[in-house]
Amino acid sequence: MKILHLDTNHPLLIEQLNDLGFQNDEDYTSSKPEIEAKILDYDGMIIRSRFTIDKHFLDVALNLKFIGRVGAGLENIDCDYAQKKGIHLISAPEGNRNAVGEHSLAMLLSLFNKLNKADKEVKEGKWQREANRGVELDGKTIGIIGYGNMGKAFAKKLLGFDVNVFCYDIKENVGDKNAKQVSLKEFQEKVDVVSLHTPQTSLTLNMINNNFINQFKKPFWFINTARGKSVVTDDLVSALKTGKILGAGLDVLEYEKTSFENLFNRNDEEMPLAFQYLIKAENVILTPHVAGWTIESKEKLAQTIVNKIKEKFC
Repeated sequence: MKILHLDTNHPLLIEQLNDLGFQNDEDYTSSKPEIEAKILDYDGMIIRSRFTIDKHFLDVALNLKFIGRVGAGLENIDCDYAQKKGIHLISAPEGNRNAVGEHSLAMLLSLFNKLNKADKEVKEGKWQREANRGVELDGKTIGIIGYGNMGKAFAKKLLGFDVNVFCYDIKENVGDKNAKQVSLKEFQEKVDVVSLHTPQTSLTLNMINNNFINQFKKPFWFINTARGKSVVTDDLVSALKTGKILGAGLDVLEYEKTSFENLFNRNDEEMPLAFQYLIKAENVILTPHVAGWTIESKEKLAQTIVNKIKEKFC
């Protein structure tokens, strides 16, 4: 079987697939039309997020048996159409779930203790202790939306704290010893922190909006290491301004390109007003979609893809 690799990944991916007898070709620069012109020759394809895999692409990929996505989400692939054509889809949420769990916790603790604000001030020669008094995690109720690989990993990281952990998910019976599954009503009545761990689907697009936010009984802290387009940024900023949201840790933004590799030109005339607010807000932490982007997860993601290809096709 011949596999075409469209994005660079950990070297073990190609090394181990070679050892399993696959032919591996690499093309990290050709345009989408150029790839479409030769995809007929391949049985498998490995991609991160360089471009979308749509119906036209799948129609010309007549011999494609599988697509491996070195990451968790498959939103850049027309999954329904691929499956109708008998193409096996492989993702690797197991590979970076620990990294996402750690990053979520790091963001939360940084927000609670005003670490980014305090660090900036001390480096500017300001020594403001009272203004940087933090709050403690113990005693809080943490709410996790989406209790799959990523949500479960975050809940596991909270085991060392004296906290209550709730989860809300559209699937039934996903709760476990680390998080109690509750109704959305109870979730919105009791949580102090909301951490988002959902995939990007038609149900989650623009899910965090004014209506959703205003259903919460208490002001809350918000963490998003999932997908930026699940949040209406204008509504998030409005809630930050009113104090309905006490602070936000955002690893993803709705303005990201589908490749996740770019945001937009940082030109004041082009930058949305909501984003201009976020980059100046002292109670907001921003990272460039790197929650699952650790040295260790790069290897784990690649190994997970190899293992799944081996299990299915060897």
